[in-house]
Amino acid sequence: MSSPNPINQTMQVEASNTSNTQFALVALTSLFFMWGFITCLNDILIPYLKEAFTLNYTQAMLIQFCFFSAYFIISLPAGKLVGKIGYQKGIVTGLAIACVGCLLFYPVATSGMYALFLMALFVLASGITILQVSANPYVSALGDPKTAPSRLTLTQAFNSLGTTVAPLFGAALFFSADSANQSHDGTAVQLPYLILAASLLVLALIFLVLKLPKIANQETPQVTQGSAWQHKHLVLGAIGIFVYVGAEVAIGSTLINYISSASATQMTEATAAKYIAYYWGGAMVGRFIGAAVMQKVSGGKVLAFNAALAIVLIVVSMLSSGPIAMWTMLAVGLCNSIMFPTIFSLAINNLKEHTSQGSGILCLAIVGGAIIPVLQGMAADTIGLTLSFIIPAVCYVFIVFYGVKGHVPSTTQGQNNE
Repeated sequence: MSSPNPINQTMQVEASNTSNTQFALVALTSLFFMWGFITCLNDILIPYLKEAFTLNYTQAMLIQFCFFSAYFIISLPAGKLVGKIGYQKGIVTGLAIACVGCLLFYPVATSGMYALFLMALFVLASGITILQVSANPYVSALGDPKTAPSRLTLTQAFNSLGTTVAPLFGAALFFSADSANQSHDGTAVQLPYLILAASLLVLALIFLVLKLPKIANQETPQVTQGSAWQHKHLVLGAIGIFVYVGAEVAIGSTLINYISSASATQMTEATAAKYIAYYWGGAMVGRFIGAAVMQKVSGGKVLAFNAALAIVLIVVSMLSSGPIAMWTMLAVGLCNSIMFPTIFSLAINNLKEHTSQGSGILCLAIVGGAIIPVLQGMAADTIGLTLSFIIPAVCYVFIVFYGVKGHVPSTTQGQNNE
């Protein structure tokens, strides 16, 4: 999942030829693919380590807690770092730290200590966070400001491609390796993460020597009156981002265990892991469908409809078994497709001079991906995995409210910004 990480600066690309700018955009697109791939690989890592260390669901969900808490902890320091060293060096730094995080998986797997896996994940996620803080604004600055949303949509499509491919990669290496060796001690993660480390190192070296267009930074005037927190629709939007990211990650994190459970299909984990691609692939396809639909239908209505449909699909899945239970839960991914960009755009609507601050608040709300999965894990340990999906269902109830009413700026707020 990709997200804007604005820095309080106005960026302009210094004079450069069109071909250089296009090449830079192609190079940056590879980064979006890579961090989508790495983020989604957690969905395969969770059931694998759950079995390897005999964890309960709450303990297993600490993987997402450590990964997504990095967004909350590292984003602001990363913004300051990138402001000092520049966007291109920020990209190289993020890639280098992510590479170190991947390399840590080799000794960690040998140690057999779950806590060290969590430490390696936090290091990896810290690098990805710095990468996002650097790359998202860079993409926005490459070219005409009027076409910036189009460029971000294109790069996010490749982010979704990464999340779709990752489950197939993880299933092939995590579980097949164990089947061959008749072991499940955590060491199967060594080869996949070494491959990722090598890929990240190559990308870091490429971006180190690339002659990317220079971005000139111009500090924006500091806001002296008012605050983005005064806008109710922004605050509700931040809650919306929190519960949306949390619900999406929680469902993705438990799908393998759910699909392979007796109440669903009784597949092996290795087989079930391959079906995760449909969950994230649905989100990729849905972005294109949603973009076309929202040309004629308001974002709020589309958001409410998708969230309501997600609730129906979850309830049907919980009350069903076999293929119906599996496919209805996988179809929630299609509903998720337009939620993040739609909530984001609705929340910053009419903020005017507080837009940058509001965007930063929304980015911090991604920490929902750390909190909600742990809550579902606790529910799964208490009332069972199937019933635990009531947690993401409740999250979507709030999103329905936000799409119907919560996103509308109040009259008072509008007058305050006149």
